[in-house]
Amino acid sequence: MLVTFGGGCFWCTEVIFQNTDGVKSVLPGYMGGKNDHPTYEQVCTGTTDHVEVVQLDIDESKVSFEDLLKIFFKTHNPTTLNRQGNDVGTQYRSVVFYHNEEQKEKAERFIQQLDAEHVYADPVVTAVEPASTFWEAEDYHHNYFNSHPENPFCSVVIAPKLQKFLKEFKA
Repeated sequence: MLVTFGGGCFWCTEVIFQNTDGVKSVLPGYMGGKNDHPTYEQVCTGTTDHVEVVQLDIDESKVSFEDLLKIFFKTHNPTTLNRQGNDVGTQYRSVVFYHNEEQKEKAERFIQQLDAEHVYADPVVTAVEPASTFWEAEDYHHNYFNSHPENPFCSVVIAPKLQKFLKEFKA
């Protein structure tokens, strides 16, 4: 089953799901925009309407869509519109791109529950939208954190996020 999330920089979300049991593959890419074959440089302008996403291929016998929603919402800030930390722009917006009606319903229900339980001080602004064409990111974005641990962004931003995830979702 395919699952597609946009939750800020795809370098951050890729490594989280690479470390999730039941996720067979994680591809960084772009979705939701108006241009065919967008490049990273084009998407970074914020003018293409694409979102940096990760597309997951999962083994449903090992991980459920609900489990992935829990991880997704716990590992990024779903209450900031078009922003994750210092990354600002529509390309960093929080979105669940659903591949079927069941994913849509579960994502919408999950968000309603988060808001009803006041899990966050502010309302969740994560969009739930139909999946469109997935444009795979350039090769140098694949496995970025593992390939560039010396990169300051990786060591300062991604590494602590990964450690928090590994501690919280150990099981």
